[in-house]
Amino acid sequence: MSSALLDLILRATLDTLYMVAISGVLAALVGIPLGVLLYVTRPGQVLAQPVVSGVLGVITNIGRSIPFIILMVAIIPFTRMLVGTSIGTNAAAVPLTIAAIPFIARLVEGALNEINPGLVEAAQSMGATPWQIITRVLLPEARGGIFTAMTVTVVTLVSYSAMAGAVGGGGLGDLGIRYGYNRFNPTIMLITVAILVVMVQGFQSLGDYLVRKSDHK
Repeated sequence: MSSALLDLILRATLDTLYMVAISGVLAALVGIPLGVLLYVTRPGQVLAQPVVSGVLGVITNIGRSIPFIILMVAIIPFTRMLVGTSIGTNAAAVPLTIAAIPFIARLVEGALNEINPGLVEAAQSMGATPWQIITRVLLPEARGGIFTAMTVTVVTLVSYSAMAGAVGGGGLGDLGIRYGYNRFNPTIMLITVAILVVMVQGFQSLGDYLVRKSDHK
């Protein structure tokens, strides 16, 4: 294997990691608070607002129902307005982030559903404010579930980034299509798949470790 090809593989791997890192962080910054809002604005919860909860739920469901490849094409004008281009890793990070936000939100909401309601009731009986309940009861208790949610999201983003690469997003998907599929080089395809598998295994192992460390039970 030539040094030029090795450089291409390394650059594609770094591009994929960059896309996953940027979109994962940005999606977490929006998706985790959104998941908390979905939970606490339900009827009977500490910030019960049925209308707000319903609207947020509909928006989240719409975001989750759009296939990633369609979303990526549909928001090209928005992507171009935001980053100045519709191709490359920075452009791919935009639809990756938007696709991941509702995904994280529902997973975080699910993690909060697992919390014993008695803990919230106990905090309320001691005069805790809704903000205190969220920051000192709900989030600490759901920490393991939130780490699991982020792990699942990051693994999903790895596969989405490969899909984005196939249509101009760069990274391993672009490498596999251009140098593997289009040039009938199965070796490149296998190398691309192998790197993606290693990435997924690495992210999953890290996520499992963080979940174990956060388990206080």
